[in-house]
Amino acid sequence: MYGSTGARAGNKIPSGYKSGQLQQFTPEQMQLFQSLFGHLGPESYTSRLASGDENLFAEMERPALKQFSGIQGNIASRFSGMGSGARNSSGFQNTLNQETSDFAQKLQSRRQELQRQAIGDLMGYGNTLLGQRPYEQFLTKNKPSFFENIMGGVEGALGSGSGLGLLKLFGLL
Repeated sequence: MYGSTGARAGNKIPSGYKSGQLQQFTPEQMQLFQSLFGHLGPESYTSRLASGDENLFAEMERPALKQFSGIQGNIASRFSGMGSGARNSSGFQNTLNQETSDFAQKLQSRRQELQRQAIGDLMGYGNTLLGQRPYEQFLTKNKPSFFENIMGGVEGALGSGSGLGLLKLFGLL
């Protein structure tokens, strides 16, 4: 992520400069910052919800399906208590179909609600994390070499550009 000079990989450093960085976070804050990215990864619970992971929804819905089986049993018992043949009646079928339809609609609505909320959560977490600046990056001008210092002094004494002229005159440039 960061090179040996502290520059972020891919940054171009202008000639005559070097990069540096200051860590803005304490080690504890940095650890927390890095761990929060795990909540944005593709295998995170929130990401799985946002993507509509069928296995996750099946796991979450298992108790509701079990409860619905009990509701179906209660409906069957209620119609059985009405006398022989009541469970074969259109009333029983209509009641069972209506309960099944209502259950399926509620389940689908809840799935969509959870998925929408998870997408919003991921966007919020991402914006919050990406807005953080754990490091402050900066550029500093390289210190001139001994030779460049001397030439700067010569230029100052003789006027701008004279130092370069002297170098050319002596064949050093």
